[in-house]
Amino acid sequence: MCKLHISKNGWNGGKRMISNQILQNTIEGLKGITRVDLCICDTEGKVLASTFTGAEEYESAILAFVDSPADSQVISGYQFFKVFDEHQLEYILLAKGGSDDVYMVGKLAAFQIQNLLVAYKERFDKDNFIKNLLLDNLLLVDIYNRAKKLHIETNVKRVVFLIETKHEKDVNALETVRSLFAAKTKDFITAVDEKNIILVKEVKAGENYDDLEKTANMILDMLNTEAMTKVHVAFGTIVGDIKEVSRSYKEAKMALDVGKIFYSSKNVVAYNRLGIGRLIYQLPIPLCEMFMTEVFGENLPDTFDEETLTTINKFFENNLNVSETSRQLYVHRNTLVYRLEKLEKSTGLDIRKFDDALTFKIAMMVVSYMTYMNNSENL
Repeated sequence: MCKLHISKNGWNGGKRMISNQILQNTIEGLKGITRVDLCICDTEGKVLASTFTGAEEYESAILAFVDSPADSQVISGYQFFKVFDEHQLEYILLAKGGSDDVYMVGKLAAFQIQNLLVAYKERFDKDNFIKNLLLDNLLLVDIYNRAKKLHIETNVKRVVFLIETKHEKDVNALETVRSLFAAKTKDFITAVDEKNIILVKEVKAGENYDDLEKTANMILDMLNTEAMTKVHVAFGTIVGDIKEVSRSYKEAKMALDVGKIFYSSKNVVAYNRLGIGRLIYQLPIPLCEMFMTEVFGENLPDTFDEETLTTINKFFENNLNVSETSRQLYVHRNTLVYRLEKLEKSTGLDIRKFDDALTFKIAMMVVSYMTYMNNSENL
């Protein structure tokens, strides 16, 4: 077998193509069955895949065949065939031998490659459609027309998962996600930027948000073990129509951001469980600054020492329970009360009272949000 330059991508000169590796695998499989040597060239005579050496010698014959009106021809002991993609000449196939049997093998091989072109084109078109759907680049009428043409059901329940990888263009992570959901023909895996993998998943009857959380954790575990990569997974709400898929995508994006700000210890974040963080995330920064000044004046929570912050967080974790908080902090109850009273003197808020505790909790979340936004702007 001759050595060939095998391209990994499916693009060549702007035209949509099957990768050369797929073509090579296909003709090697056909040769294994038929024992007939095969070669695939582009319309300029360049060898893309071959099971025999010396195919480059037929470049001039291929170019002459391309310009001829014939769809098949015997030249120098080889059967030449044209392979079309919607009336556009895409490949030239050579089958070694001049017999009728070789002619039949060549016709079957050309037919197989033509079917591959159709399949890959549909896969590309579906991927392109899903990307435009997620980014709101389609008119409503186009969504339904294109979905029908691509045989994508429109009234199926779906949800969007967003998987953020640690490294840009993480091919291992993408392939792992593909392998997890490859058999599920109603699920779509794509990407619209360098760091995020998008899974548009069908939601089956009886599936709920707890099941979606299990799916997210399964993705997380698989990527940790198989692809050896740390990821964050977020997902939006379940939608009942294809036109609403972009909403679930936007929700997943928001969940990913809100999770980083307020729930940094979590690797899986669901939009419907974001709580008050979702509201704070949508507040304009000037309004946040005004709120912080009104509540704290100059004593902002980010100026508190480590001991004070630890005390406050632990007190909130224990639902304002003084006894349990003092036990977990390994301090006397009176010591904890002293710290809380000291905090009240500096802020005017007694976080033993529910209303003051709520104000303080929101204020701390607002500080986290403002810090995150400030850091994002400085990147």
